[in-house]
Amino acid sequence: MKKSDHLLVRAAWGDAVERPPVWAMRQAGRWDPEFNRLRAGLTFYEFSENVDLSAQTSLLPRRFGVDAIILFYDITTLPVAMGLPFELQAGKGPVPQPAVRTLDDVQRLSARPDVQCFGHIIELLRRVRHELRGELPVIVFAGAPFTVAAYCIGTGKDIDATRRFTQEVPAVWLALLERLQEATIHFLSTLIAERADVYQLFDSWAGMLERGEYERWAQAQHQAILSSATGVPRILFVKECPYLDLMAGSGAEVISLGTRHDLAAARRDYPHLVFQGNVDEAILRTGTPDQVADATRRCLEAGGRKHHIVNLNHGVDRTTPVENFLRYVATVKAST
Repeated sequence: MKKSDHLLVRAAWGDAVERPPVWAMRQAGRWDPEFNRLRAGLTFYEFSENVDLSAQTSLLPRRFGVDAIILFYDITTLPVAMGLPFELQAGKGPVPQPAVRTLDDVQRLSARPDVQCFGHIIELLRRVRHELRGELPVIVFAGAPFTVAAYCIGTGKDIDATRRFTQEVPAVWLALLERLQEATIHFLSTLIAERADVYQLFDSWAGMLERGEYERWAQAQHQAILSSATGVPRILFVKECPYLDLMAGSGAEVISLGTRHDLAAARRDYPHLVFQGNVDEAILRTGTPDQVADATRRCLEAGGRKHHIVNLNHGVDRTTPVENFLRYVATVKAST
């Protein structure tokens, strides 16, 4: 296990820390006026594959006082490296070009893509680490197979359409999950070897599954990935997942909670785990700075200043006022 002086890394390992660390999913993104200035009309993939621009973007939240930097790329970066192009379409999100439909389509995807196929992510990690000079830890991430597979077949967050696909061509679905699982282990292990400090596994849409589906199409893959890509703290995020017991059994050191969860109860029931969250992003989006501060203090109290990383229930919304994000971070840092 990698030793670290970084507050967030120590907290993620479950060590005693002087205060809970704070960061946010999508802390580098389109809610920040500086991000929009840097993007300057480029398409998402043009922008994210430009290492200079994506490094500058990744580092933007440093000025807000966060305790970690998460690299700027997308969960579809991996299937693109595997050989499946995507286009980010307004109102639809990532759209495969073309969608996976057959076993031949799956077999054309590389289960262990050459590292040069995601070389811009490796260079991004190196660049950001160099710029930080040890000031902050760097978080990398990957999408979990269920969510990424849903994008690969073109259904995205339409859970009913995904279910229809699994019923119509079950062999294709299972083969796709298996291939994505292997590729995800390869991708994350490569980034760990490149000295990433922490990784987060995102399964954005798996929380909409029925329990049996979750066990087959999400939990099994989480366990396989988390048990294979090791050496740094591992965070599991499943958006508003109702199955906290299954998340707790995934093998991750850190479980990210949504607003449906009671943070204090989770800490009581699973004292060996670290929990991340769970300030409601809607308060940052629509509330006043004072309301943001109140919500953040309540989260800190529920977290008990132990085994807790402060974050949101999911990502920072594009309409979030900068002053609200500043207040969120400042409230945590004033809790020492």
